[in-house]
Amino acid sequence: MKNKKTLDTLVQDIYDKLDTLTEGKSLNVSEETATTFGESMKQALLNWSGEHPVDKPTLRMSNIGKPNRQLWYDMKTKLKTRSFSAPVQIKFLYGHILEEVVLFLARLAEHDVTSEQKEVVVNGIKGHMDCKIDGEVVDIKTASGFAFKKFKEGTLADDDPFGYMAQITAYEETEGTNKGGFLVLNKENGELTLFRPEELDKPNIQERIKTLKKQIKKDSPPTEFCYPTVPEGVSGNMKIARGCVYCRHKFECYKDSNVGMGLRVFKYSKKFEYLTNVAKLPRVEEVTNEWKKS
Repeated sequence: MKNKKTLDTLVQDIYDKLDTLTEGKSLNVSEETATTFGESMKQALLNWSGEHPVDKPTLRMSNIGKPNRQLWYDMKTKLKTRSFSAPVQIKFLYGHILEEVVLFLARLAEHDVTSEQKEVVVNGIKGHMDCKIDGEVVDIKTASGFAFKKFKEGTLADDDPFGYMAQITAYEETEGTNKGGFLVLNKENGELTLFRPEELDKPNIQERIKTLKKQIKKDSPPTEFCYPTVPEGVSGNMKIARGCVYCRHKFECYKDSNVGMGLRVFKYSKKFEYLTNVAKLPRVEEVTNEWKKS
């Protein structure tokens, strides 16, 4: 009787299985396995291409880990959500497909994959977990090389703008488990890593949800900003943090910066910088008015 496999050897088991191809031998994928994989690809395509109604923002498992101030604006703002461009939609598609590839590889390495897209509820907040592997909650991620490092080096808790830690903690709360993690594929080179957070790095999810429910009922946002501003050069200029750059609320959130003028935007050779304090005028074009109109 074979010993039951665990997450401890998941990545290495996948690599060992694929070494068969390196040796020029067949993986001997069965017709049944190939058909199942094909069906998962079909479902990923249908889910991606289907209708996605824009509902009123609500607390969900996927957003409860976001910074408090950003989440308040998400719930309260009257700004329309920007539609995603075609290239972004393509990224979504291959993200869905690659997640199915990762699950296929886990099964190929003879690990037990269950509970795919299982609906779970914590304190009234709903969500759908990716899966459980070998009895533990696992979130499947695909990442750029830069983002991959946070999982491989175990530093996600220090830089988690999308709230992944809170999300997986909530899933584990419903399942009564605590040794799960993130199975991550580096989209640039095919490398896999399994990051299993330490228990001390996980938030108290019940308290987190209680706090959020109270905050989003208030008429004004939390006073603490999501991230501290950072210096731009050595002239005394200050700019918003990297975690704020792609936030759609940045102009409203920082409307009182620059002595009430709000954010000022400057066009550098390879990027825009959003300054909260201009002590010395940058020697590049200011595009604040044009940016706000876009």
